[in-house]
Amino acid sequence: MIIRGATADDLSVLAAAAYEAMNWSGEARFTHEQIMRTPELSHYLEGWRRPGDFGVVAETADAVPLGAAWCRIFAVEDAGYGFVAPEIPELTIGVLPGYRGRGVGTALMEGLISQGVSKGLQAISLSVKDGNRARALYECLAFRKVGRNGGSDTLLLEL
Repeated sequence: MIIRGATADDLSVLAAAAYEAMNWSGEARFTHEQIMRTPELSHYLEGWRRPGDFGVVAETADAVPLGAAWCRIFAVEDAGYGFVAPEIPELTIGVLPGYRGRGVGTALMEGLISQGVSKGLQAISLSVKDGNRARALYECLAFRKVGRNGGSDTLLLEL
């Protein structure tokens, strides 16, 4: 597995990862089209690689995508589900089917956190739904609960 920085050309990989993240339970709650037509979901992808965006992509040596993790800064009036403050980027991560439970998510998170540290960020936030198994990974990486939004917790990692 190779972890590399996400580029402007990686929107399709991020979109596939977002689909998996938003349908984390295995139940198809959203289609790709619904994600892109719903402003509170599409803002995680639209205009990818705007100033402040950063991320990582996991792939095989043959460039087969395994997943992606990325961060975006949101304004108060366009807050994401894991919004904490306008200066704290919100993380999205998704691992493609067939690659879960193989360390891909951990490698993506470690790569993204490393980027955040190198950028001098103070923290990264995310939202995790009740019952999502990824919570254990976030907690192992020292994310802590700082809020609640419906059936989800907002977690924060201080860098």
